[in-house]
Amino acid sequence: MTNVLSIISYPFLPAKMGGQKGIALFNKYFGQNVNLTCAGVKANDEKFAENYKLVKLFGKSSLRYINPLYFFPLKKIIKENKIEWLLLEHPYYGWLALLLKYFCKVKLIAKSHNIESLRFKSVGKWWWGILWHYEKLIFQKADKAFFITEEDRQFAMKHYKLSYKKCIVITYGTEREKVPEPAEKEKAKNTLRPLYGLNNEQIFLFNGTLNYPPNLDALKVILNVINESLLAKKYKNYKIIICGKWLPDDMNNLTGYADKNVIYAGFVDDIDVYFKAADVFLNPVIEGGGIKTKLVEALGMNLNIITTESGAIGVPKEVAGHKMKVVKDGDWKSFTEVLQTGFEIQHTGKEFFEHFYWGNIAEKAEVSLGA
Repeated sequence: MTNVLSIISYPFLPAKMGGQKGIALFNKYFGQNVNLTCAGVKANDEKFAENYKLVKLFGKSSLRYINPLYFFPLKKIIKENKIEWLLLEHPYYGWLALLLKYFCKVKLIAKSHNIESLRFKSVGKWWWGILWHYEKLIFQKADKAFFITEEDRQFAMKHYKLSYKKCIVITYGTEREKVPEPAEKEKAKNTLRPLYGLNNEQIFLFNGTLNYPPNLDALKVILNVINESLLAKKYKNYKIIICGKWLPDDMNNLTGYADKNVIYAGFVDDIDVYFKAADVFLNPVIEGGGIKTKLVEALGMNLNIITTESGAIGVPKEVAGHKMKVVKDGDWKSFTEVLQTGFEIQHTGKEFFEHFYWGNIAEKAEVSLGA
């Protein structure tokens, strides 16, 4: 088996948010195909590391990103484990990865969760251009480049001048291989009904980290545009459940929306229950980069989805089928009309699971190392 060392610069275990899950689950399945060692921060909880060895190396100070002394323990890990490939999650430790590549004679995989510089541009960070050139350099020097969407891959080939053979789409995935049984979904609904005083209303779900500007902007659209339109049209048989941590203090836990069919659940321990119980996932996101991981989770749970064009990036229409309806960015009138019109009764198809099952994604990544 191929020996791989992964470098991850921030805490991801236990995995609670989309980016953390993307790393933890990829490692879990990739570790079944290769001998995987992961160098991460000391704050990680090693009991959540499945199918790979976790080395707790990096400290919590932000200075860790520029500490050259980490070169030496990583060099030792490479030698002791006969590492052939170095896998870099995000570009921030790119300088360190390049030192290891050249001095330790290993090949480098640069793995992208999005075009990071463009994500920061979309949220108004002035220094995004500096990151753009740094990110470009890392991908140009890497031996393989893993991108989370086809759109990001095409961008990198065009703007970073990368070869087709070098660039592979390694997307976010799901551990499910089929949709939940009806009994599972009904059990989830029965779990939420007494918690929130629900009867047989349709459940519209929105989930995300709420201090992240694109998610917060989407939440404000749901509350102040989409929901107000539904109320104005006397559409009654629904509840909107909002899940996510770090809601800004000035929104006061959405108490003013309690009588407007909106339920703020906050951070929940088991988001799968909410995905199983819901009928429609709302995704009015028009900013940020990469794939919206919650769409993959929603489709895996057999939810219908209404999303903007930007929010649908990374989820091919041919694998989502009629489960996902896409409207133009900012066209909230159409968004609301789709909610009222409803969906055809059908299940997420096998094409989705073939594309997004983590086992298939990890196998594709492993095969690409020999190409």
